[in-house]
Amino acid sequence: MPNDINYTRQRNYNPLIWILSILIVGVILGTYFLPTNPDATIAGMELTVLPMLNAILNSFTFIFLLIALIMIKKKNIKVHRRFIIAAFVTTFLFFIFYLTYHSMAESTSFGGDGPMMYIYYFILITHIVLAALIVPLALITLGRGLNMKVEKHRKIARWTMPLWLYVSFTGVLVYFMISPYY
Repeated sequence: MPNDINYTRQRNYNPLIWILSILIVGVILGTYFLPTNPDATIAGMELTVLPMLNAILNSFTFIFLLIALIMIKKKNIKVHRRFIIAAFVTTFLFFIFYLTYHSMAESTSFGGDGPMMYIYYFILITHIVLAALIVPLALITLGRGLNMKVEKHRKIARWTMPLWLYVSFTGVLVYFMISPYY
């Protein structure tokens, strides 16, 4: 078997993609129905540290995606792939900490008013909707890339990359806008 980047064994990732997509979005929605921890701590640590950690992870995801985009524009598939995997790792860690926080802490309300409130809710709502959409899109894009289905990968990546960049960037914005109210 050649050890060439262009050779890959074709795998059918579709069942895994759809199972993960439904499971991830379902688990996130399910956390809103769990009872919260009244003292907002886990092992003595305040849970309010987790949203900041999530903002940091979203920042890394954004940076990794930008580097991956630059690398693919330079036709450096190997480095592009590494940064995409790095973006998936930081997104996965975000997911774990997001679930931990939202399954244990009460929701924090935005305390601003006037135009800033409308801007916040616009960013938040678009962030939430696109975050749910990005799960299957990113997984499908990854699957096509791993199978080296280049044309199909490019077609969907044209949508996935800007949406994922938007979701990771607005995740940081949402944190900064709501952080004074934790």
